[in-house]
Amino acid sequence: MSAEAERKTQNLPQWKKEEVDELAELIESYESVGIVGIAGIPSKQLQDMRRDLHGTAELRVSRNTLQVRALEDAGLGDLVEHVEGQVGLVGTNDNPFALYKELEASKTPAPINEGEVAPNDIVIPEGDTGVDPGPFVGELQSVGANARIEDGSIQVMEDSTVLEAGEEVSADLSNVLNELGIEPKEVGLDLRAVVAEGTLFDPEDLDIDVDAYESDIATAAARARNLSINATFPTASTAPTLIAKATGEAKSLGLQAAIEDEALMPDLVSKADAQLRALAAQIDDEEALPEELQGVEAPAAQADADDEGEEESTDDQEAEADEADTDDDDDDDEDGGGGEGLGAMFG
Repeated sequence: MSAEAERKTQNLPQWKKEEVDELAELIESYESVGIVGIAGIPSKQLQDMRRDLHGTAELRVSRNTLQVRALEDAGLGDLVEHVEGQVGLVGTNDNPFALYKELEASKTPAPINEGEVAPNDIVIPEGDTGVDPGPFVGELQSVGANARIEDGSIQVMEDSTVLEAGEEVSADLSNVLNELGIEPKEVGLDLRAVVAEGTLFDPEDLDIDVDAYESDIATAAARARNLSINATFPTASTAPTLIAKATGEAKSLGLQAAIEDEALMPDLVSKADAQLRALAAQIDDEEALPEELQGVEAPAAQADADDEGEEESTDDQEAEADEADTDDDDDDDEDGGGGEGLGAMFG
């Protein structure tokens, strides 16, 4: 505590000193400290919220001047500007994102009263109000709802926006909403700002879509994997795919070049047999054929299909590994990159 701060504290009444000390203890006890708005929360509900936070966060409500003094003494001046209206201090060892999520989840719907400002657009939904025909239909119409009597009850014919965000609620609208059981606002601890490890976070910084964030991470990981495969950069994740791709390409090359390798012999024999049968099927004079080839019925497309099958197999493997290839990569391949590779392989 600075000498000036200590002097100011000495001038305080004893009970205020004790209160500032308790606030300072809260600030020092937690890794993250924030300011929460508590306006409009009934005392009993506030106590329930305090109890629900037990074990995760600690909430303390005090006079604003004492909160400001404690924050300034702790070097958290960035939070001082958020100490306005009815607020309290909250401390937690969770990260600010978890704190914001928990506070938002704890909010509950509540009716809105005359004179309050609408936090968002207030809409009376389409449907049966459940109210018997009577003067209430006029009240609905007076606040801007498209309502009329049908089938023995008052019906709202379409979703009706009766007040826009930021506008003040009138007495008539408050009565109509209460009659319909519409609770257009949420009551709860409103996080205004929080400091963690010297960094100030506003609510806008903490309000993230977790599902969208996880989706972005998954997309980034998939693109990184494709980049690694296309660049032939082996990692623990991409090595199996690179090996499978190389194996498929080597086998395809061996079959196309008729390389007499032990592993390729069954495929080479099958390919040669299919080609022979396809050729024999094209000869009309069976006496010109050896006895074992006479009467062979193999469509001419069979041999071509075998060749195409090999090419498609290779194409499928390459397509699976090269989803992120660009047109530039394709141009490079057409310009002879593959020819150079074969030249290096066969000397």
